Amino acid sequence: MSHLRCGWSRLHRLFLACAGALATAFAILVACASAVTLADDAANISSDRAADLATVSQIDELLATRWTKDGIRPAPLADDAEFLRRAYLDLTGVIPSVCEARAFLEDTSTDRRGALVERLIASPAFATRLADLWRDMMLPRKFDPAETAGLIGVQNWLRRQFADNRRYDRIVADLLVASGGGESGPALFYTALDLKPEELGTTTARLFLGVRLDCAQCHNHPFDHWTQQDFWGYAAFFARLQRRGNNPNNARLADVEFGEVRLPDSDAVVGPRYPGGADVDRRELGTRREQLAIWTVSGDNPYLARATVNLVWAQLFGRGLVEPVDDMGDHNPPSHPEVMQALCESFMASGYDLRRLYRVLTNLRAYQLGSQSSGSADPPEEAFAQMAIKTLSAEQLYDSLARVALRAPDSGQDRLADPPRTAFLVKMQSQARPATQFDRGVPQALTLMNGEEMTALADANASNLLKALDVPFWDDAARLEAAFLATLARLPSDEERSRFLEYLAARPADQRSGALGDIVWALVNSAEFTLNH
Repeated sequence: MSHLRCGWSRLHRLFLACAGALATAFAILVACASAVTLADDAANISSDRAADLATVSQIDELLATRWTKDGIRPAPLADDAEFLRRAYLDLTGVIPSVCEARAFLEDTSTDRRGALVERLIASPAFATRLADLWRDMMLPRKFDPAETAGLIGVQNWLRRQFADNRRYDRIVADLLVASGGGESGPALFYTALDLKPEELGTTTARLFLGVRLDCAQCHNHPFDHWTQQDFWGYAAFFARLQRRGNNPNNARLADVEFGEVRLPDSDAVVGPRYPGGADVDRRELGTRREQLAIWTVSGDNPYLARATVNLVWAQLFGRGLVEPVDDMGDHNPPSHPEVMQALCESFMASGYDLRRLYRVLTNLRAYQLGSQSSGSADPPEEAFAQMAIKTLSAEQLYDSLARVALRAPDSGQDRLADPPRTAFLVKMQSQARPATQFDRGVPQALTLMNGEEMTALADANASNLLKALDVPFWDDAARLEAAFLATLARLPSDEERSRFLEYLAARPADQRSGALGDIVWALVNSAEFTLNH
């Protein structure tokens, strides 16, 4: 028996050794496979970046040639602080923190701007920023607190799409066939427009095609080639849509077998027609909206890439290559046709990758120019030889104030259900289009000067920022530096440093925090803070 036990023990040890060896071998195989996958991913990323930088060089050359031809002297490059703040506001919707600003300004690497863009477009805040922008374009402009749940549904759906970096043409197609239920966000886009075919046709054409088909709603377009048949033919794709259920925040949609549109003041029925193309073949499979979605992602659609490129360009530069952005056509050609063509080709070749489009545009020399011209007169806006000054949206303004107050901006759904934030957005929302127009009046100015947010920010007993500045091992110069980094993402100039330090020195020690609060109040109410430049 002992002999058998000994034999069994040897077999058991041999089995364990073999199993261990197999497990080790399997782990090595998995590790190798993972390494190959990671290497492939790294190679793909490297290849993508190389292609994007080649597009950047091409666009830079096209713009420089145009400037030379037109005798335009471009503005000098923005300094690092100006670029830092601009990139954060454009790509994340909020100013950088003190630590982020200080780290970037102390970075001496030659590729620090490109590396910053890479970090920002890979951050969760980038997806939130895109969700804010597209939600604002999709839904009616008026912000109604009663519809918060609906806004959250749209916001969350959009944010998931952008966080996953889904192909933009697929996002548009999914929106066009949305049915609601568990995925209520896109369905609420339809109910916000009351399921009216003409409203849905108008909004989707302007946003996804970049054309004003609605100018042909009552008569043929006065400047473009669109006819009434074109507009109502496009609207007909949305004519067979019905709402199911009564839950206002969880809309359900159904495509039915009946529903037509007619020309105004006529009984003439208009069937679905692709923009600029033929009528839909009745033998095509799927609902009308499914047919439209298939056309949208097909090579037969010449509009989506151009509209998207122009839209993103306008977000970053303050105006589009075609302006207005939703009025593209032969009557309104792009200011730089070759630039538009090159960007569209790059965008389509990337698989409609929005991250890569933002990477290309923010790496352009034109995007990195200063907002002050080098000559006696500003160059024409359409030359893009000087960065436009843009107003901050209400969301950018609130979230930046929250960051100054050392409250981390919430990128989740709670931010849309936050009562103080909602009240601020209602007061500060702007109807300005484009972003280079400023239309805020007295109520908005008073909100900034005397609102609850500002009062708390400048109050030594309530402000987290002022409490953080009141550390014993900092002198007034260090506190002033931190206040400038927290608000303007830059260090004070020599003149500012001298004047503010003199102001602080004139105050008794027990009033120093209040004096710092006055400085913070002045910085936040300056045009430099409330504008993106």
